[in-house]
Amino acid sequence: MNDYRKGPVLLRGKHVPQDSSSSRLLDDQGDADWLHGDPWRVLRIQSEFVEGFGALAEVGPAISVFGSARTKPGTRDYEIGETVGRLLVEAGFSVITGGGPGVMEAANKGASEAGGTSVGLGIELPHEQGVNEYVNLGVNFRYFFARKTMFVKYAQGFIVLPGGFGTFDELFESLTLVQTRTVTRFPIVLVGHHYWDGLVDWLRNTVLPEGTISDTDFDLFTVTDDPAEAVAIVQDYSEKRAQERAAAASEQEGQGM
Repeated sequence: MNDYRKGPVLLRGKHVPQDSSSSRLLDDQGDADWLHGDPWRVLRIQSEFVEGFGALAEVGPAISVFGSARTKPGTRDYEIGETVGRLLVEAGFSVITGGGPGVMEAANKGASEAGGTSVGLGIELPHEQGVNEYVNLGVNFRYFFARKTMFVKYAQGFIVLPGGFGTFDELFESLTLVQTRTVTRFPIVLVGHHYWDGLVDWLRNTVLPEGTISDTDFDLFTVTDDPAEAVAIVQDYSEKRAQERAAAASEQEGQGM
């Protein structure tokens, strides 16, 4: 029996709703009832940000891992997810996923079994199964935008395994944030040439000639088949950032003397 969490409330069976807080928020209401409901909903949204910030503020250096919820245990992508989770912990990172099954579960499993912090950011959806058993720090969200903020705010990089629309959404949002310098640039690594090369070819052969992206935008991400290389890329970048911050702090201290 699937658990459905609605904030602190646990629902099962016939009590599981057929929609979500996000769908209700975005519903096109023809009348003016939203004037009475939506202002109060803002307080609930605010509470999600407060709870998420509070839970993750001390998680330390972390990497967000994305991938399909439909990937089955024992498959190549699942095993790669486990390896990525384990290697990230060995490199000193916490692992953040969407907390669901498939690749998310695999990365959480690798991180948990390696003795690291395994974070799962769940979402209230009627068809989802809840947070997987390998999460040792979980936060459940009603609203996608609050959850997606946590993926970015507390991560020093993204590692993206094969996935569907949700994975594409997270990938292109991260690329957009870095491209527009909305966030400090961080590494984005796609794992699996067999899966991602077709997308990269489309970007290079169709999108680039249209002039809707720049050639330099291909520098925003790396494609690899090697989980160890993926982790090394985010680790190298994290170390460089730490050195830059230390140098900046030392310079400020020297100017203050």
